[in-house]
Order: sequence, then C-alpha cells, then structure tokens
Amino acid sequence: MMSTKTMISQRLLSTTSTLKSPRHLISTLQLTNEELSSLVSKAEHYKKIVRSGETSPANHQKLLGKLVALLFTKRSTRTRVSTEGAAAFFGAQPMFLGKDDIQLGVNESILDTTKVLSSMTSCIFARVNKHQDILDLCQHSSVPIINSLCDRFHPLQAITDILTIKESFKKTQGLKLAWIGDSNNVINDLSIASLRSGISVAISVPKGITFDPEVENKARQLAKEGNLQFDIFNDPKAALKDANIIVTDTWISMGQEAEKADKLKQFEGYQITNEMIENGNASKDWKFMHCLPRHQEEVDDGVFYSDKSLVFEEAENRLYAAMAVIDEFVIRK
Repeated sequence: MMSTKTMISQRLLSTTSTLKSPRHLISTLQLTNEELSSLVSKAEHYKKIVRSGETSPANHQKLLGKLVALLFTKRSTRTRVSTEGAAAFFGAQPMFLGKDDIQLGVNESILDTTKVLSSMTSCIFARVNKHQDILDLCQHSSVPIINSLCDRFHPLQAITDILTIKESFKKTQGLKLAWIGDSNNVINDLSIASLRSGISVAISVPKGITFDPEVENKARQLAKEGNLQFDIFNDPKAALKDANIIVTDTWISMGQEAEKADKLKQFEGYQITNEMIENGNASKDWKFMHCLPRHQEEVDDGVFYSDKSLVFEEAENRLYAAMAVIDEFVIRK
C-alpha cells in the first residue's frame, strides 16, 4: 500500500495536480514548458525595470503592508539577499527566520509552526535540509511555499540559470548544456528546466554516483518529446562534446564536510579547466556557469574568472528570478 508521504509527494509534484489554492513552487517538475518560459520572461521584465531605476507605485505597492517569511534552516548569501530584495521591491516586509530564531524543530511541530506563520504572512520562502520538510510545509500552509532549496530541488536557481543562458545566447532552443559534477538538487531542477527550454543536457558524474530516478525518467520523456538529447556519462569529455553551456557546483554541500577527503578522491580529474574543455571538444562559443559559492577544486581561476564565465551575472539574476516567482505565485495567485 502506498504510504501517506508518498501520496502527498506525488500529488504535490504532479504536473496535473489540482492543487490551486495556495499554489506552491516545489520544483520545475511541476511546471509546464509554458509556465517555466513565463517565469523566465517575468524575470527578464523585472530586470529591465530595476536596471531602469523605475519607481512607480504600480510595482512597489503590490504587497505593501504584507509580510514575506524567509524560513531558513541553512545559511545563505544569494538566496537571502535576493528574496529579501524581491519582497522589498514589491513593498512587502521580509522577515528572516533562521534556525535559531524560532521554535521550529525545538519546542514546536512543523504543523503548528506552519499554521502560525501562514496566518500572518503572504508567502513563505523555505530553505531547508530535507525535501520532506518542503512537502510538510506545503501540506499545512495556507499561503504559497516557495522552495528556496532543499536536498532534492532548487527551482529558483534553475529559473535564474535559464534567464542567464537566454541573455547570453539570445535564445535557448538548440543549445547543449554539460554538467560536470555531483548529482544534486541544482542539476535535478536545471536538467528539467533546460529540456523544457529546448536545451539538450549531458551530465557527467563519477562512477558510483547515481542520478535521481524520478528526475531522470522525466528528463528522458522531455528529451523525447522535444527531439533533444539527455545523456549521463562518467567521462567529463564525453559530456563536453559540442556543449555551449558548461556548469558545475560544489562537490561538498553543507552538512557533508566530514566527507571532504572521500569526495575529493572520488572527483579526481573533474576540475573544470580550459584544457579539459578543449580536450572535450566543447563548442567554440561555450560559457561557464556556477551557482556559487565556488571552491578551487571544482573549477580553476582560468575558467572561473575568464570572459567566458557568467557566474556573477548569474548571481545577480537570482534577484529577478525571486521577483518573477513572487509575481506569479503570490501577487497573481
């Protein structure tokens, strides 16, 4: 018999879910191609507004007098600044709630905490450890839950990255993205978002590392529907062939510091360098992306700080992705 948690997970992640009020953002798995494209276009729109210095109340009073909760059990730089900035842009008051600030997990259940927070706020950005925590928040909240990172998904980063790719290449259709690194929350969402945007995906992970089965199945379905490629390799050079976008991420996530020595040994030969890219026969127009923070073992300075690198534009675009999500899931709910 299917467990209650499994049934909740399937219901919330289903692209045909009937959940309408409130509507939560859990993963790009739940979005249609058109919905993802709309979010990227909204992010692009708000970037133009911010860059222009526009101060019209039509934008900045949409959430005037409202609270936006930032429920973070993991520390952050880009996620915190971008979500606080996005909330303030629309006139809302962002309220940061770190793991040492509230009773969650100490003297109060997630059920009770969620009911209280959602009764006082217009939405909750949740940056948590476990994917199940996101599902539990969604089950009990009366306002939208925005998954700002869990151990399985990172949809805000995926929206950001598609915007960054679109800006750099003036298109997304027909491109190829190569991921050289670990199997983690970032590539889970980015692979789905890329395929939804007409971008083929090649992933290289070391032997012994498996890809998320649900994400892989959906990725292969999307690739078939879009006449795209989705491949998983153990050899970075195989993934790099003809790649336009080259992406990696940290190999050692927060909470995995004790595994550093083993991880470094497992990922030996995976540091992205110009030599690796050249030997892999990447496309001449290749660009490099990384969601940060970056460590030297993942990519050398020659690539990271080169004119081929989009990492700082990518970081800035987190702000506009957060604005797009607030617009779509909170203001237009």
